[in-house]
Amino acid sequence: MDHALALKALILGIVEGLTEFLPISSTGHLILAGDLLSFNSEAGKVFEIVIQTGAMLAIVWEYRAKLMAVVSALPRDRGAQRFMMNLFVAFLPAAVVGLLLAKPIKAHLFQPIPVALAFILGAFVILWAERRTHIVRVTSVDNMSPIDALKIGCVQCLALVPGTSRAGATIIGGLLFGLSRQAATEFSFFLALPTLTAAGAYQLYEARHLLSAADSGWFGIGLIAAFVSALLCVRWLLRYISRHSFDAFAWYRIAFGVAILLTAYFGIINWTAD
Repeated sequence: MDHALALKALILGIVEGLTEFLPISSTGHLILAGDLLSFNSEAGKVFEIVIQTGAMLAIVWEYRAKLMAVVSALPRDRGAQRFMMNLFVAFLPAAVVGLLLAKPIKAHLFQPIPVALAFILGAFVILWAERRTHIVRVTSVDNMSPIDALKIGCVQCLALVPGTSRAGATIIGGLLFGLSRQAATEFSFFLALPTLTAAGAYQLYEARHLLSAADSGWFGIGLIAAFVSALLCVRWLLRYISRHSFDAFAWYRIAFGVAILLTAYFGIINWTAD
């Protein structure tokens, strides 16, 4: 195995795992990290699907008891049925919009400079949301209505713009729509399961000609790295939000976005978007 390639896979897997469920955009970080590491090959498209799968499996593992309980109770329990219906309702808007706009978005926005601008704009949305009066109507994902789910599903569409953050859109959207921090964050985690599965399946089908058994080694490194780092990140985030706001993530987004713009303007880094 190419050791340099394995190291890049490890780094990108960790980046994916640490950023997928935080409101700081995993896609944006992967675009920028891939640019810095010169990891923009065709095989990299399939690799991103693999490491997203690793991050998604961390949610499956962390919430395995709840997911198994929901599945086993689904035929007879209305609460389990409502939970699954809410996930389906929340998933639909991004699925439809993604099918319609995925190609033009990838053609024009999957580059470092647009990502940096989305980082900064998203940060100001978070700061604005945190300064609004937060009235909690829903304290648990089990108490959500289909209308709550639909609203969050609509704001998830914003995450199709790289740098916006799927987690950021759904968590902050949840807060604005009256969910508690715990409920908004956990529903964002659960919504990642159908969203990442569908997106990954579609992208894998589109890139099926790039699949190769020779890549299994460094793909495996990336998947494991994403799984472990995502699991640690999810557990940390749930503890963090019980005592803190999301302001720190907003300031990080601003600093990160400004750094990208400044390095591009002064020619310190020759980002591919230039």
